[in-house]
Amino acid sequence: MKCNASKTSEGNGQKSLSCDDECARLERNRKLALALNIDPEAHKDDHVPYSAETLRMFRDHVKWGQEQEREFRVFAADEAEKRLRFKAMAPQQRTFLHSLAEDFGLDSESMDPEPHRHVAVFKTPRFVMAPMKTLAECVRIRLNAEAAAASVIEEQRRLRSNNEAYNAFLLAHPRFGLTLDELRSELPAQVHSTPGLAFDISFLPSEEIVIKARPATSSTNIAPSSIEAAVKAIKIAVASVISSKQLASSCQLCTLDPSLNILRKELDRSVNVDGWSQVAAKAATPRSAPKLMGVGEKSVYTVLGSKLKDAKRKKQEIEKAKEEEPLVDDWEEAMRKEEQQEEKEGGLNIVDTTISQGDMTEQLSL
Repeated sequence: MKCNASKTSEGNGQKSLSCDDECARLERNRKLALALNIDPEAHKDDHVPYSAETLRMFRDHVKWGQEQEREFRVFAADEAEKRLRFKAMAPQQRTFLHSLAEDFGLDSESMDPEPHRHVAVFKTPRFVMAPMKTLAECVRIRLNAEAAAASVIEEQRRLRSNNEAYNAFLLAHPRFGLTLDELRSELPAQVHSTPGLAFDISFLPSEEIVIKARPATSSTNIAPSSIEAAVKAIKIAVASVISSKQLASSCQLCTLDPSLNILRKELDRSVNVDGWSQVAAKAATPRSAPKLMGVGEKSVYTVLGSKLKDAKRKKQEIEKAKEEEPLVDDWEEAMRKEEQQEEKEGGLNIVDTTISQGDMTEQLSL
């Protein structure tokens, strides 16, 4: 039965709701998303339209941040308003307003000197609409994502702690240009003749190569411990070929899941060994008796030490002589006295030379 229908009235079946402001806004957003090739579904669920810095500052002051966000949303919804002015506030609060304005697609500017410095927000052509999610919703999404990531890390740690059986070889830093066919042909015969097992060779995104052991047929069921025993039995042969052919820098056992994710490496075990066990495992350095010097023989270190000591003593004497040299107030007068002293000494030298020449003449005449 149609709503409000009667014998005399058809009811509301022929009526339609008029499009209000909210309807017009949704229609504009739909057309804009269609023009920009934006999938509205991608902006739902776990999409966060705010920067990490904005969310961090919001989490520090949630109540105050919600009040500022409300001001932004009222301003964004009013098409007649083109500018929003906030009251004067501290620099940290102004930083939050600038970051939030950037996330909204608004322009912001700090005005006036302290203590009246405040933030003004402007609408520009790049502004489209306010984000669909609130800051509180995005903080909750981020916390859930962090919790999920932590659980994944914990699960991986738990899997590693369970000591899953090795089922593959891991080749680190393979030779440039090495192909799977070339590697398969170079592997030792033990790999191809292991009963009940087949080996798949794959490249990892990290450019490492894995050689994973698996049952030869889908109907064969082999225990993980048996696969580990098989790969350990042929590891020496595989590592020897890899090293002699220079196919990769190292070869170690590892555990792979069905998606070729590395759950455990052979070298990880050595990292967890107790530090004292590593020290005790190493042989102590043998001690050698000190070499006795012969009578009258000096050590090289003694000779070098005495030379350094003499050089240091001479340097100290030169520095002391410079410090004891009197300072002259009138340097021009001092220079003039030095020149006079030099001229006087030069004159005496000339007289002495003349006298000596006269003596020689007198002696020759005799």
